[in-house]
Amino acid sequence: MDTPESFQSIKRGALHGALAVAAVGTASVLGQLATYPNLVPWYAGLVKPSFNPPNWVFGPVWTSLYLLMAFAAWRILRLPPSPAKRNALMLFAAQLVLNAAWSWMFFAAHSPALGMINIVPQLMVILATIGTFYRLDRLAALCLVPLALWVAFATALNFEIWRLNG
Repeated sequence: MDTPESFQSIKRGALHGALAVAAVGTASVLGQLATYPNLVPWYAGLVKPSFNPPNWVFGPVWTSLYLLMAFAAWRILRLPPSPAKRNALMLFAAQLVLNAAWSWMFFAAHSPALGMINIVPQLMVILATIGTFYRLDRLAALCLVPLALWVAFATALNFEIWRLNG
């Protein structure tokens, strides 16, 4: 039989899950609002490096990354309050803001240079978030490793697009 404490724990877990999905989902939607209207003709008209993936790759990759990010955030949100948890969540929020802002800087502003100004610090904040999460919950940190790898790849891609079109 469920106790009131276990019911409260389930409620808290669901609330933390909803908060994680809402935060990550908001970043995703904000980024998409800047990206999709600028894929054609602007992005399609840019010279791209040979390692540029086809456009259809980005949707499944980012969907997977956003799901992992929400799961990682949920794992941290469910921990008891502490300064380390607060710091981890602040870093996580900062990387989400940078993530959404990149689309506006690169796509909406039609500026690979502005994208570079964003993506380098974004990668650094993601790495700091992984380090901070690792001290609190190793699985949460590991869930962000694919994000760091993809953003490192995206940094190289952004640089080459800037270089080729500058």
